[in-house]
Formats: sequence, C-alpha cells, structure tokens
Amino acid sequence: MTTNIGGIERILRIVIGLVLIALAATGEVGVWGWVGLLPVATGLMGWCPPYSLLGINTCKNRKV
Repeated sequence: MTTNIGGIERILRIVIGLVLIALAATGEVGVWGWVGLLPVATGLMGWCPPYSLLGINTCKNRKV
C-alpha cells in the first residue's frame, strides 16, 4: 500500500470522520454517523482503496 492521500485531505478526512462519530455517539444523526469510521481510518492510514482502483493520487510526495 502506497500513500495516495495528501496532507490536507488526510486532516479533513480525520476531522469530518470524528465529527460524524461524535454526532452518532450523541444520537444526533443516528446509526449512519458511524460511517465516519471510514474517513478516519483512511485518513490515519494515508491510503484510500477507491483512489487506488481509480488511479487517483493527491499526495505530493509519492512513496514507491
């Protein structure tokens, strides 16, 4: 797995994911808020499977 998510996008994914998880935990958005686990996981790993399949890379420094 090579990094295919850039720095700003990683931060945004983590923040948005955490907000969704917090809203789900407080009951504001219901069960669908737990979908926030996906952006948090991809943000922490720096790798997004759909990006790999589509050949998208937003990371400036490519790690080979």
